[in-house]
Amino acid sequence: QVHLVESGGGLVQAGGSLRLSCAASGRTFSGYIMGWFRQAPGKEREFVAAISRNGGNTYYADSVKGRFTISRDNTKNTVYLQMNSLKPEDTAVYYCAARTGLFIPTKTASYDYWGQGTQVTVSS
Repeated sequence: QVHLVESGGGLVQAGGSLRLSCAASGRTFSGYIMGWFRQAPGKEREFVAAISRNGGNTYYADSVKGRFTISRDNTKNTVYLQMNSLKPEDTAVYYCAARTGLFIPTKTASYDYWGQGTQVTVSS
């Protein structure tokens, strides 16, 4: 089992940047595929980005491609989401998630462990 804690959310103006962090504790962090999801008020939780166990492969939702970057540091048991050129429509609670296995899914149901979320608000 792994315990996930997100941080780094906040209020930012459109066009600004934020970096989210997700610290993991528990079993070996490098054994998990990591993902970031977000949920806006009244909407379903949606995939944002994911990264393979060694960081060699990354995947992004079309809505964030070119603006967001996911990365991980297995020595620090942490996964990051660098968010640039933020838009008001990026406003949501952002969650990190973890799963074992070889394939990198984009569905929420495919992830086994979740953090509590961190609020990101982008003002226009």
